[in-house]
Amino acid sequence: MTNKRKSTDQIELGKGDALLISDIQNDFLPGGSLAVSEGEQIIPVLNGYIDQFSHCQLPVFATRDWHPAKHCSFIRQGGPWPEHCIAGSKGAEFSADLHLPASAYIISKGTDVEREGYSSFSNRTFKQQLDNAGIRHLFIGGLATDYCVLNTVRDALNYHFKVFLLIDAIRAVNVRRQDGENAINEMIEKGAIPITLAMIG
Repeated sequence: MTNKRKSTDQIELGKGDALLISDIQNDFLPGGSLAVSEGEQIIPVLNGYIDQFSHCQLPVFATRDWHPAKHCSFIRQGGPWPEHCIAGSKGAEFSADLHLPASAYIISKGTDVEREGYSSFSNRTFKQQLDNAGIRHLFIGGLATDYCVLNTVRDALNYHFKVFLLIDAIRAVNVRRQDGENAINEMIEKGAIPITLAMIG
């Protein structure tokens, strides 16, 4: 399945690997303005991935929506979403339950009032940061499967990164009931490799 097999289904982390956690922010969690169903359930799993990458001294990237107050995605600006993750607000903060290391790279996106910014790569410095760090393999999880995770994986594959999709650490908005499932199918068909935390070690 990978070029890093230890056994049939075990992956050994190493140089060139990075963990990318998408948008574990208060507004996307219970009580938030755009809460993703069961979004809080993936946080302990993501913490497990963080532990593995930190133990191997490998980089952890955490993206966040960091929207201006009149962002194009907001309903009152003609977009599809309620106001969420406004820069500097409590809702835009990372969940206190997410154990990001002090060394984590924070990637802000959706900062342009006229651009949606679903993908982590919409932050134009992100790709350069990955290249400078020698990253070739991205382990991607977080929120939401059918928007920011999907668009980030699409871009990562287009940039020829090898992508491991953390299938146990993603949740979907599911505006339409099958959106999350369809997104997962698309990502795998495009080349993302689905894995779980139990496969790393």
